[in-house]
Amino acid sequence: MRQRIRASLYLAVILMFGCSTDNHQVSESVSNHSIRNKVELEQPWSFQFSAEMPAGIYSTGFDSSQWQQVSVPHSWNRVGYYLDDNSRHIHTKQNINVEQGVGIYRTAFSLDASLQGKQHWLEFDAVSRVAEVWLNGQYLGEHRGSFNRFRLNATDAVTYNAPNILVVRVDNSKPTAESNTADTLPIAGDFFVHGGIYRPVRLISTNDVHIDMQDFGGPGVYGTTVSANDKEARIEVNSRVTSHLLSESVVEVEVNLRNDSGELAATTSQVTSVSNSNTVELNHVLDVQQPRLWQGTDDPYLYQLEVVIKRPDGTVLDKVSHEYGIRTIAITASDGVLLNGQPLRLKGVAYHQDREGRGWAVSEQDIEEDVAIMAAMGANTIRLAHYPHGQPVHNIANRLGLLLWDEIPLVSAWRYGEQHQDVNAAIADNASLQLIEMVKQNYNHPSVAVWGIANEVDFGAVVPMFVQSEPGSNPDPVPLLKRLAAEVESLDVSRPSTLANCCASVASWQRANVPNTSTITQTTGANRYFGWYYGKASDLGPHLDDLNKQYPEQPYAVTEYGAGGAPTFHTDNVLGGPVAATGRNQPEEYMTFVHEVNWKAINERPYLWASWIWNAFDFATTTRREGDSQDINTKGLVTYDRAIKKDAYFFYQANWTVEPMVHIASRRYKNRAYQVTDIKVFSNSFSVELRLNGEALGRKSGCVQQTCVWENVRLVAGDNRVTAIGHNKNGEQLVSDTVTWQLNSTQSNAYYIDAGAQMAATTQQQHFGSDHFFKGGQAASYDTPGRWGRPPVLAEIHGTDDRGLFATYRKGEFSYRLPLDNGAYRVAIYYVVSKSDAPADFNVLANGSVMLANLGTDKVTKEGLTAVIKEGTVIVKEGKLSLDFEALRGEPKVSAIAIAPL
Repeated sequence: MRQRIRASLYLAVILMFGCSTDNHQVSESVSNHSIRNKVELEQPWSFQFSAEMPAGIYSTGFDSSQWQQVSVPHSWNRVGYYLDDNSRHIHTKQNINVEQGVGIYRTAFSLDASLQGKQHWLEFDAVSRVAEVWLNGQYLGEHRGSFNRFRLNATDAVTYNAPNILVVRVDNSKPTAESNTADTLPIAGDFFVHGGIYRPVRLISTNDVHIDMQDFGGPGVYGTTVSANDKEARIEVNSRVTSHLLSESVVEVEVNLRNDSGELAATTSQVTSVSNSNTVELNHVLDVQQPRLWQGTDDPYLYQLEVVIKRPDGTVLDKVSHEYGIRTIAITASDGVLLNGQPLRLKGVAYHQDREGRGWAVSEQDIEEDVAIMAAMGANTIRLAHYPHGQPVHNIANRLGLLLWDEIPLVSAWRYGEQHQDVNAAIADNASLQLIEMVKQNYNHPSVAVWGIANEVDFGAVVPMFVQSEPGSNPDPVPLLKRLAAEVESLDVSRPSTLANCCASVASWQRANVPNTSTITQTTGANRYFGWYYGKASDLGPHLDDLNKQYPEQPYAVTEYGAGGAPTFHTDNVLGGPVAATGRNQPEEYMTFVHEVNWKAINERPYLWASWIWNAFDFATTTRREGDSQDINTKGLVTYDRAIKKDAYFFYQANWTVEPMVHIASRRYKNRAYQVTDIKVFSNSFSVELRLNGEALGRKSGCVQQTCVWENVRLVAGDNRVTAIGHNKNGEQLVSDTVTWQLNSTQSNAYYIDAGAQMAATTQQQHFGSDHFFKGGQAASYDTPGRWGRPPVLAEIHGTDDRGLFATYRKGEFSYRLPLDNGAYRVAIYYVVSKSDAPADFNVLANGSVMLANLGTDKVTKEGLTAVIKEGTVIVKEGKLSLDFEALRGEPKVSAIAIAPL
C-alpha cells in the first residue's frame, strides 16, 4: 500500500560492463518530483554465499555471470517444512536452506550528469543482520541490526554517466561471544534470523538543503498530538533541516496538515538559517479546528502531514509528506486503553514477518494479505514480534485502524557469560541503537500504541544457561531494562513503554530466581502457556488474578497464549492423554480447546488492557521438531503457507466479528474412528441449525462463546454429510457450512480405543481412535517424552507388532460407557506386564458382571515389558456397554480396548 515515488524519466535499461550485472539508470525528472528523486534498486543483483570478497569485485569488468541472479528483497534462507505429503508445499526437505553466514550482493546503477550537485543517499529498509556497504570500492559504512532502516551518504563515491558498482556484504552468522555478530541483537529466540537484503533498497537524491536524512533512518519530521477532541486539536511538529552548503543560507520551513481531499486543515511556518554540515531543529505548533480523529477501526481517518523547505524566492528545496492520524492514547490500570479518551479493549494476534517460500523477503502484497486475514478474524491489534517490522505493515495498520505493539529484538538473552563484559556492554548499546531507530522510524504512525523493550528476558534468569552463565549466578536484566525504559520516555512522551515477561508468579519457576520486571515499564504483558507447557488451561484465570493482586496499579495485558496445532492430526477427546507440547502429537482439536478456555478467562477479566494470541501464522524456527512439521512453530492460527485456517481461527472470528459466519470444527478429521461423536459449530448467527445427511438434528441459539455443540451424534457407515446453517432473528438463512466425514463399516457398532492416548497409534489391525468414553483414571505412557527438538525415548515392548498401541495406557480407577446396539460382542483388553515389576491384579466388569478375572498376573519369560491381549464376550441388552476396571492388587493399567459384534 506504500506508494513508490519514482523519477518520471527513470529508465530501466540493461547495460553490460564486461560481464558485470545489469545497470539501474537514474536521471533527474522534471516537475515536482525533481525535489527528491527516488529509484528502487530492485533488480538485477548478483548474489553469492561466501565469506570471501573476490578480487576485482568493484570493477565494472568483474565477471559475476556464475553468481545467482536475484532481485531485492531477497533472502538466501528457506526454513521449515511440513511432513504432510497429501498436499503441495513450497518447502520440502530437499530444498530448505538453514545456512547462516556471509553472503555478498553486487549490482550496478548509473547516474545522469543532470544529477550532479545533488546529495545522494543509499537507503536500506533492512539487511540481516550485519551489513557492510561499498560503492565504487569506497567503504560507506556498516549497520548492525536486522530490522531497521539505515541510510548512507554516497555523494562522494558516485560517478555520473558511468556505472556505479554497489557491493553489500551481509552476515547473519549465529551470534556467539566471539562472532562478528556477537553484539547484534537478537542473540537468542525461538525464531530463525533469515539472512539477506530482505527489504527494499533505493537511491535517493536530494538538494543540498533538505529534511535530515541521517536521523537514525527516521523521516526527519515528527508529529505529536498533544491534545484532541472533536472541536480542536493541537499538534506539535519537530522538523530537522540539514544543509550541505558551504555558506549560510536562509530558508522558510512550512508545515501543513491536509485532509484527505488535499485541503489545508492547518498551517504554520518559520524562517531559519542553515549552514554546512549543520542540522537545525525547529518546533512548530498546528492548531486544528473541528478535527476528524483517528478512532481505530471505527474511523481510521488520515491527514497528510507535510513539511516544505523553501528559498526566500519560493523555490522548493525539499518536501516530505506522511500520513498522519490525529489521536491521543493512554493506558491505565483502572481504565485500560483510552483512545481519544474512549475506552477500547484490544484483542488481537502476534505476527512474525516470514512465510513459506519467501522467508523474511515478503512483498507488500504478502503483508496486505496477512493483515487482511488477521482483520477478517476480528483482530483490532497486532503485536509485531519479536523485532521491528517494516513500514508497509504500519501503513496498512494506519489505514485499517489497527493498534500495534512495536518491540526491539531483546529476546530471552541479553548477555553472554560473566567473562564477556565488553561484549555484554556492546549488546546493551545495540539494544539502545535499535530502540532509537525503531521509535524514530515509526513515530508518525497513529497505529503504534506502545514501545516494547524486551521479551521474556526473565526466562534467561530462570535458566542461566540461556545466557551462558553458571547455575546460581542469577544474571539480572533489570539494569538494562531500566535504561531502555528511560530511553523510551526521553524519545516519546506520547506513548507508554512496555515489555513481555514469561515467569512472574508462574508456579513452575522459583520466585527467588525470577527478576521482577512487572513494573519497570509503564505497561506490562504476560506470556503465559497454561494448558500447554505447564498447568491446566483453566489455571490462566486464577494466575491473572494473582498478578492483578500483586500489581493493582500496573496496566497488565496477556501478550502470548495458545497452543500448537497440526491440522493433519486429530483427537476424539482432548483430555484423553497428555499433549506433546514439544513433540509430534499436537492435534488441532487440543489447540482449539486451549484457546476456548484461555479466551474465556481473558474475556472475563476487564482489568486486562489487551491480549494477543500467539501466533497469527506458523513460523520458522530451527529449535522445533513438532506437530506435522519440521523447524516450524505450530502455534499459528493459520499455516506457514497461509493455505489452512485452523479451527481456532474461526472460534475467534465467531466471537470477535459481526459479519455472519458459521464453521464446523474438526472438519479435517475425515476418516472417523467412532460412530458416536459430538459436533461443534462456531457461529455468530442468532441461531444455528445442524443437519446430518439431510436430517435435521435441531437448532440452537445463545450458545456460550458462540460455540454450539450437538452431543452424541451417531454417524452412519459410509459418507456423513454434515451441514450447519446460520439464521438471523427472523429465521432467515444467512450462511452455511458443509463437511463430509467417512465411517468405515468396520467401525460401525464397534469401538477400538487406544487408552491413554490423545492421538491414536497407527496399527496393523483396525482403525483405533484416541482415548474416549472414559470416566476417571489417569493417562500415562511407557515412553519418555522428548524435549525441545529431541525425539521421545521409546520403550521396548515384546510380543506385538503394534508397539505404539501398547505404549500408552489408562491407570487407576476408571470405567468406559459405550453406546451399542443390542447383541453379542467380543471384548478384547490390551495391557502390558513386566517380569521384574510387582504384578497388578484386576477384574474387568461388563455391565456389572465379571467378564475377565485376574488380569495382570500373566507369567512372562522375557525381561522388560510384554504385551498381552485377553478376550471375553458380553451381551448388550439396553443399548449400552459399561466396562469397569476393579483393582484387586496394585492398579489396573489398560493400553487398549477393542469391541466388535460377534
